[in-house]
Amino acid sequence: MSSWTAILGSRGLLRIAGPDAREWLQGLVTNDVEHLGMQAGPYEARFAALLSPQGKILFDFFVAPDADGLLLDCAADQAQALARRIAMYKLRSRIEISDLSGSLAVAAIWGEAEPPAYAQGRIFADPRTPAMGWRMIAPPSELEVLGNYGEAAYEAHRIACAVPRGGLDFPWGDAFPHEANMDRLHGIDFRKGCYVGQEVVSRVEHRGLARKRIVGVRLDGPAPEIGAPVQAGEIAIGAMGSSVGETGLAILRLDRAEEARAAGVALLCGATGIELIEAPTA
Repeated sequence: MSSWTAILGSRGLLRIAGPDAREWLQGLVTNDVEHLGMQAGPYEARFAALLSPQGKILFDFFVAPDADGLLLDCAADQAQALARRIAMYKLRSRIEISDLSGSLAVAAIWGEAEPPAYAQGRIFADPRTPAMGWRMIAPPSELEVLGNYGEAAYEAHRIACAVPRGGLDFPWGDAFPHEANMDRLHGIDFRKGCYVGQEVVSRVEHRGLARKRIVGVRLDGPAPEIGAPVQAGEIAIGAMGSSVGETGLAILRLDRAEEARAAGVALLCGATGIELIEAPTA
């Protein structure tokens, strides 16, 4: 099995340090970060999000342990905004938030069942799905010697694995975690205590109210623009996300997609035909 490595310039790193770091972040995000622990071999990490009080995703990120603190592997263009947002909740908590994006970088490694022996930095299995492989955090100079297939190769792999990317496959501040499949990608702990937006997430889970989902699609025609509407006849049922070649992601009303399928109505995004790769069921 061949191994692929891509340095992800689109990612940034925040560090939250201090005696209250874990307990404090635990009360803010969708996943359990208080019990993250260093283990033999790869670091453990969690996929999580910070939500608005209305339960919509403002930021998503990976959380990994780092000495007396935590590292947040987040979108680089959101790092400063994320730092400002979480600092709003600091109050008297004994924490410090620092941006390490200039001194640390992130690489993705996939195609290996085990962590590569050459990976000497902080490395952890991508917690969303085993198919996504591994993520490594290290100084840029250490990552550069690993080789780099480029971020486009990683994006093609991500789309093939049907893993959404915020800002492309769903808009920040306008999608619920279930719509972005965070419940299926191990991004929500339904047993942990309260966090910002938790009541909305719990209500969607327990009442089965997730009508929209991001699904894999096959394209019959030119790649549509991100955000272009997907139509079932005259009815808009969702929007196109990222794509590469004939494969893409789209956020769709699954009930309406199923109605269209049952009625023999084709899904179109502009002039491009859309065929669901995943079954259109909630």
